[in-house]
Amino acid sequence: MNATAIFSRRWITTTLLVIAGGCVCVRLGMWQLDRLAQRQAFSERVNATRALPALDLSTGDALAAQEYRSVQARGAYDYEHQVALRNQAHEGQYGFHLLTPLLLDEGSDEKPDEASAVLIDRGWIPASGNAHPADWRKYDAAAPIEVQGVIRLGQVNPVLGGMTQPTSVAGQEAADFWLHADISAISRQLPYAILPVYIQLDARQNTPDSPIAALPALDLSEGPHRGYALQWFGFSVILAIGYPIYVNKQETRRA
Repeated sequence: MNATAIFSRRWITTTLLVIAGGCVCVRLGMWQLDRLAQRQAFSERVNATRALPALDLSTGDALAAQEYRSVQARGAYDYEHQVALRNQAHEGQYGFHLLTPLLLDEGSDEKPDEASAVLIDRGWIPASGNAHPADWRKYDAAAPIEVQGVIRLGQVNPVLGGMTQPTSVAGQEAADFWLHADISAISRQLPYAILPVYIQLDARQNTPDSPIAALPALDLSEGPHRGYALQWFGFSVILAIGYPIYVNKQETRRA
C-alpha cells in the first residue's frame, strides 16, 4: 500500500475530512464513556444512600447530601399553607401532587430562625374536583402524623413547555400551584422556616382517602452508553483502516 497517496494533491482534501471525522467519532466515544461514568457514580451513590438507616431529621445532618435516603418524621400537617404541583400523572390520569408542610415535633419556638417544618410530597390527587385549595381539605389527616419516605432535593431549573413557575415574595399573596418543588421559593410564602429538602412519601402511607404516594422510580442501570461508545470507536477504526484501503484500490486502478 502506498501510504503517501492519501496525502497527495488528489486526495488531501478527502483525507483531511476523514481525519476530522475520525476525531469526531473518538470524541463522541469519549463523551459516551463520560456519561457512563456519571451514571455509574449516580447509581453507586443512590444505592449507598438507600442502604443507610432511616435518618432522624433532628440530628442536623447535611441534608443536601442525603437525597434518596429513607427518613422518618413526626408532627402535624399545616393544611392552610399546602400547595400543589401541576402536571403530575398517575396511570395516565392528569392530576397534582400535594405538597404539605409538616410542623415537626422537634421544632422550637425559642429558636424561630431554625427550621421547624419540612415539606411533604403526600402524593397524587386527581385534577378533577381539586381545582382550589379548599378542595384539598378532604385529604386532611388528624395529628400527630408520622411519615416515612425518602429525602428529595428541590428543583430550581425552569420547566419547558411554555409555562412559567410562579414567583413568591414574603408578604405577597401566596401561590397555590407550582410547576415543581422549588423549596426556596415556596419557603418565602410560609410564616416559618423549613428544611432545604422535602420528603416524598412511599406507598406505606397510602390509605383509601389519602393522596396516592409512591417513591421515585429510578433507572440505576448503566444504560446504552457503553454500547454507544463502542459504536463511535468502531466508526473511527473503520475510517482509519478502510479509507487507506479504498484510496489504494483507486490508485491501483488508475495505474
